[in-house]
Amino acid sequence: MTSKTSKLSNELDLLVAGRHGDPFALLGPHRANGHRVVRTLQPQAGAVVLVDANGDEIAKAKRVHDGGLFVATLPPRLRRYQFRITLPSGDSYLSEDPYRFPPTLGEMDLYLLGEGSDREIYEKLGAQLRSYLGIDGTRFAVWAPNASRVSVVGSFNDWDGRRHGMRLHPGNGIWEIFIPGVGHGDKYKFEMADRDGKLLPIKSDPYAAAHEPPPGNASIVYASGYEWCDDEWMAGRDINPALDKPMSIYEVHLGSWRRGDGNTWLSYRDLAGQLVEYVTEMGFTHVEFLPVTEHPFDGSWGYQPIGLFAPTWRFGSPDDFRYLIDALHQAGIGVIVDWVPAHFPKDEHGLRRFDGTALYEHEDPRKGEHADWGTLIFNYGRREVRNYLLGSALCWIKEFHIDALRVDAVASMLYLDYSREEGEWIPNEHGGNENLEAVAFLRKLNIEVHAHGATTHAEESTAWPAVSRPIEHGGLGFTFKWNMGWMHDTLEFMQEDPVHRQYHHDKMTFGLVYAFNENFVLPLSHDEVVHGKRSILGRMPGDDWQRFANLRAYYASMFAHPGKKLLFMGAEFAQSHEWNHDQSLDWHLLEYAPHQGVKRLVRDLNRTYGHVRALHEVDFTGDGFEWIDLDDRANSVFSWLRRDRDGNFVICVCNLTPVVRGDYRIGVPHSGAYDVLINTDAAIYGGSDHDPGVHHAEDTSHQGRNSSLRLSLPPLATLILAPRQ
Repeated sequence: MTSKTSKLSNELDLLVAGRHGDPFALLGPHRANGHRVVRTLQPQAGAVVLVDANGDEIAKAKRVHDGGLFVATLPPRLRRYQFRITLPSGDSYLSEDPYRFPPTLGEMDLYLLGEGSDREIYEKLGAQLRSYLGIDGTRFAVWAPNASRVSVVGSFNDWDGRRHGMRLHPGNGIWEIFIPGVGHGDKYKFEMADRDGKLLPIKSDPYAAAHEPPPGNASIVYASGYEWCDDEWMAGRDINPALDKPMSIYEVHLGSWRRGDGNTWLSYRDLAGQLVEYVTEMGFTHVEFLPVTEHPFDGSWGYQPIGLFAPTWRFGSPDDFRYLIDALHQAGIGVIVDWVPAHFPKDEHGLRRFDGTALYEHEDPRKGEHADWGTLIFNYGRREVRNYLLGSALCWIKEFHIDALRVDAVASMLYLDYSREEGEWIPNEHGGNENLEAVAFLRKLNIEVHAHGATTHAEESTAWPAVSRPIEHGGLGFTFKWNMGWMHDTLEFMQEDPVHRQYHHDKMTFGLVYAFNENFVLPLSHDEVVHGKRSILGRMPGDDWQRFANLRAYYASMFAHPGKKLLFMGAEFAQSHEWNHDQSLDWHLLEYAPHQGVKRLVRDLNRTYGHVRALHEVDFTGDGFEWIDLDDRANSVFSWLRRDRDGNFVICVCNLTPVVRGDYRIGVPHSGAYDVLINTDAAIYGGSDHDPGVHHAEDTSHQGRNSSLRLSLPPLATLILAPRQ
């Protein structure tokens, strides 16, 4: 045996064993001993026949290796051929040869992917249905630069990693293969060997458009056939966010908003009927979904994602999800989704040590792990990882018409020492604790999202400056930031017994010290009704009447406070118990008048907030807010003005004790008739229906103003008043 023959024999042995890193060098058409031959690896076959495009036999392939390697001679000038494969059972079928197809990724594709600047990366990597050289099939591509071999395994090849080894583009570590005949609905994964040839756990596709449930966890080839009907809505999206518009957000966990018979999940299409109708009735302007990206564990609520390009299988197909978004848009409701670029779980089929190395995460656990959550941190310094995350964000905006991304756990991204003790983190190049690579990524994210007419909301709980300020002015570039300080302070105040509230007065006023430093959203979110915190109603003190009265007064003060609004589902009808993701909200509570009253109040607050410009138009500068009296500690009464751009105003007065404050005078801008827009003590809301006695403001100076109103403040109530037009 010559050395050349011996080398070929050794390579064929590696190929048959599934250990060859370049199967295209051996399989498909090649020249051997002066002839054109075609090799094919068919371990499942009893016999293989080479046939032409019409199915006519050309030659019987010869088995040249016991592992299922066959060789046939190709006639001159024959380009199109197939294999007729006969199984040991006698059954046979025709099969195209994936190894006769040249690369489907072009030079520009590979350049942009290598540079990390392909904004439509989800159309290049993953599984893409294609017609190539007149043949229908699927192009698979995956980034795995440190793997020594990558194969596609799936329902179409008996999950046999020997049969569809991929081609490596060594310049950027991308592996690719076009497999004829693989189509919509086929399941697949990637089988890889690390740089030492050791087989790794079989991986799901990071770019998969759809996934199957556990325990299979396979990726699914998916081609959308959805035809959108929200052209009018999409045409109204603008690269300049409308900060002066009302925004009242209904935060929803799709798996537990409502349930079907037998405690089953509602589908995306079920929700498109029921949820859209409910949100419209209640007057919310937006819905915000807890993460809908694919995730393995129900109890993570989606915050430990494993497939950043796919809506979860739990409620239907990706096109079913599109249908839900479309229905919301046609009803005039914006859609925000929680998006999680901060970390990912350690499940073996996910991104963890994807090609045998810390590819998406950091190798050093001082930078690469969140001990609190048992998750891994993305390596924002790696251009391919940034491209992966940016591609995901743009996929949701472009492919699913999402209007905004709420970026989770931003604080954990910004700080290298987040939830770490001394010695458990590595300072940046300047010796500080700022994650400079994450900062750069977030700024780039916000530039890209805004350029596509969508907005971003930061869940950021620290004093990091200028989170929602323009990048050119030193900010991070988010559109909005959640006001966690307002939420914590005001909830702590409301939990106090009213007799003690005078000693905690500043908790209700301190937020106005910094209210215009950011574009704030006021969040009463899912995080405030779990883990022993109780429901929002459950935090209110006193007997049942006082608890509901406190809640109503608190909600109205929130709607009159500067900032956009967010309520987690169930809060709008005073859910009594903590949220449980495994069951429906307690809708039966609406059989009881106090809960009906809170729901009616939230509906009316939404409508008033949306119609009265002074309540929403100037949220982010001091021009839209003015205290009337911030320091009536003894009575726990707060009063202020909200103004629109034209100077029109409303008055908000909160009496947060269960005592009627008769003959209570406040200074107002001018005399004349005033109307009550909201009285949370009204009988229709479950209150005592105390008459505040508002008729006319008198020309009696008070609190530095020439006019004043005499009110009889209802107990534990908020009033919103407006001068009569």
